[in-house]
Amino acid sequence: MCGRITQYRYPVEYMEALGQMTIGGLSPEPLGRYNVPPQSRVQLLHQDDDGLRMEPVKWGYAPFWAQGKRPPAINARVETAATSKFFRDVWKSGRAIVPADGWYEWKKDEANPKIKQPYLIKLKTDEPCFFAAIGQFQRGGMAEPRDGDGFVIITASSGAGMLDIHDRRPLVLSPDCAAHWLDPELDPNEAEDIAIEHGLAVDEFDWYPVPAAVGNVRNEGARLIERISDPVL
Repeated sequence: MCGRITQYRYPVEYMEALGQMTIGGLSPEPLGRYNVPPQSRVQLLHQDDDGLRMEPVKWGYAPFWAQGKRPPAINARVETAATSKFFRDVWKSGRAIVPADGWYEWKKDEANPKIKQPYLIKLKTDEPCFFAAIGQFQRGGMAEPRDGDGFVIITASSGAGMLDIHDRRPLVLSPDCAAHWLDPELDPNEAEDIAIEHGLAVDEFDWYPVPAAVGNVRNEGARLIERISDPVL
């Protein structure tokens, strides 16, 4: 799964990596978030009536008929998201991209699952990651979020090499595929093909152990992404 991410660069750096510079209103300050949890507001890229926008949207989504019945979902499996009753409407009309720098997973001790070691996972190139996402968010230049606004990150199987950390990971797209994913004219069936066939492979990523302090969402700062030399696992 994906339950904690990093989003700390300048907004313009994500846009440059995506090859999209026709967007206004970007903050001149770095985002500076090294420990981003679900249910918080996360910078999200999506198309609106006036073009591409980057704005904060809650990480967590449930369709109107499911709200209050269970906690909002934070992830959607790529294998079923396009067809499931829970996500199929936003698959068609609510594609988005989470620009990020990486994500955390916790490796568990098989003998004692209470012993966990957090790992940071990011691209070997240290370029931004573009997580495929779907959800409900502002349209028509609306400034204020509506009830029910939110998004989920699409996840895929980790595959060989990363399975010892976790069996699921965010679906990370190349800049070209991410830009295509954001196209409002993209057919939902073609979007499904992008999601299933064109996510970046495991060998494009690096992962290493980081301080246990990342386990507390109140902790922040660049120290959380530093490699440690004495992991418990």
